[in-house]
Amino acid sequence: MKAETSEKTTPRPSASDTRARILTAANEQFYANGIRATSADKIIEQVGITKVTFYRHFRTKSDLVVAYLEGQAAAERAWLTSIRRDGDPAGSLSALAAGIGAASCRPGFRGCAFINAAAEFADPADPVRVAVDAHRQWILQYFAALAADAGVSEVESAARQLMMLRDGAMVNGYLGQSDSVASALEAAFVSVIA
Repeated sequence: MKAETSEKTTPRPSASDTRARILTAANEQFYANGIRATSADKIIEQVGITKVTFYRHFRTKSDLVVAYLEGQAAAERAWLTSIRRDGDPAGSLSALAAGIGAASCRPGFRGCAFINAAAEFADPADPVRVAVDAHRQWILQYFAALAADAGVSEVESAARQLMMLRDGAMVNGYLGQSDSVASALEAAFVSVIA
C-alpha cells in the first residue's frame, strides 16, 4: 500500500507554456528597450529558465526575434482585419487612424515594432528584415484593397501614400504630439482616397 503524502506537487510548465512565456518576455523587452539592447540572458532571467531550456525553444536570438515579429504581425493583422468595414474604405481608415491615435497615447508607446526592428537590422537579407518586409508587404496590400474599394485610379500609388502616412503617424505618436495623431492621420488618409 502506498503511503499518502500531503505534499502537493507543482506541475511543470508544458513546452508550449514555456515558449509562450519566453515570447511574452521578449515582447516586453524588445519593444521597451530595443532588440539589440536586450540580451538572451535578460529574457532567460525574467522567465526564470535555464539557458538550455531557452535554446531548446529558440536556437538563436535571431529565431526569437523573428518569432516576436511574427507574433506582432499576427496581432496587427487580426486588428486590421477586424476594423475593416466592407464597402466603407473611409470608415476603415477612420478606425485605423483612431486606433493608432489611441495606441500612441498609451504609456510605453514606442512607435511601430517593425520600423524599430528595421532600424536595428540594416541587412535586407537578415531573417529579421525578411519578417519585417513580409508584414509591411501585407499592410501595403491591405491599403491597396482599401484604395481600390474607394475607386482610386492609381491604387498602388495611393497604397504607398497610405503606408507613408501610417508610418509617419506611428513615429509622430512616439516623438511628437500623440493627442493629435488620430485627427491629423484621418484627414490625411481621406485626402489620399478622395
